[in-house]
Amino acid sequence: MHSPFVIEAENISKAKAGQSTCGDAVLFKKIKEENRLVAVVSDGLGSGVQANISATMTSTMALQFTMAGEPVERTAEFITNTLPQDTKRKVSYSTFTILDINYQGDVKAVEYDNPSILLLRNGEFIPLEKTEKTLNIQSQRNKVFQYHFKLQKEDRIILVTDGVTQCGMGSDQMHFGWQLNGLKDYIKDTISHKPEISARDLAGGIIAQTVLLDNNSLKDDASCCVLYYRKPRKLLIVTGPPFHKENDNILARSVKDFSGKKIICGGTTSKIVAKELNTDVEIDLEDYQPGLPPKAKMKGVDLVTEGIITLAKVSEELEQIASIEQASGSISGDIIRMMLESDEIEFISGTRVNNAHQDPNLPVELEIRRNVIKRITQHLENKFLKKTITTYL
Repeated sequence: MHSPFVIEAENISKAKAGQSTCGDAVLFKKIKEENRLVAVVSDGLGSGVQANISATMTSTMALQFTMAGEPVERTAEFITNTLPQDTKRKVSYSTFTILDINYQGDVKAVEYDNPSILLLRNGEFIPLEKTEKTLNIQSQRNKVFQYHFKLQKEDRIILVTDGVTQCGMGSDQMHFGWQLNGLKDYIKDTISHKPEISARDLAGGIIAQTVLLDNNSLKDDASCCVLYYRKPRKLLIVTGPPFHKENDNILARSVKDFSGKKIICGGTTSKIVAKELNTDVEIDLEDYQPGLPPKAKMKGVDLVTEGIITLAKVSEELEQIASIEQASGSISGDIIRMMLESDEIEFISGTRVNNAHQDPNLPVELEIRRNVIKRITQHLENKFLKKTITTYL
């Protein structure tokens, strides 16, 4: 069943001061065929490489079991029995929280030794009912909590490790640390000032505040995972003239009627759209940087650039980066930022051959437009979990 909403899922993790490796692990997996998202947050005992190995093992097992449809309590029992225990404290080496969400908003969750799951709705935190289950393991802390709740539009789920809730502990201002109440106040204040803040920016803000409260020297690994249930943000990218000239009007109408952000890649394409919509294209040299042709301006379109050279650069850059922060300051980086801030990216690709790109002396990157778009959509779907649609005209 199709859902009108998407789940924006992001996390930010930071290692304890003096450690190069974070001892927490956060994993996401979208299961497209089932319209499901699985998210796992795990905190390995201690810090550094050993903690990271333990947390990574835990989160990987949790992800695989949950994706396979195993009941959450069985998954929790298997993980806690499989992991080694700390001989002194008799506790498992990793905590975990597992979320299994479908796009209709049904959430099943299990939590073992992590700070409680937070659900923010209309600026307020909603108390979540949870059931306690005792696991069949030889441990002093063998209770897991199970949740089952339904999301509403604009809801946000926030998961953190205890490096966040315990930051600032022992200071004059907060003897027992930030705790959940301090975290909740910070989140409510942030959302009230920026109601549409992205999942990534909210998670980043929480971790930045955590570092600040620990006097800019984290006493423990800190991770924050935010899931934001909202209407999808859409982007249209149009490139290349239609094969049949009589389809020029269809292309222009697609741009005019699209509800979302719009990019036109290609000089000829932008002229066709401008002519059909009775508007102008103006070259914009304001932020021009050598390396790629300058961008242009057109009424009703967010960005107008050159075509295949720019798209080839976008494809190359998408392959190299892991997050939106790593996008370059050039035009290709502008396009990537718009892509990664969107949930659904639609491409309309004209199939008329541009004679300028048949010169054998031109660089190899100037492949046929179809192949470049195919590479871009593969990166967007596989690496950044975006939905893409491609139409050829």
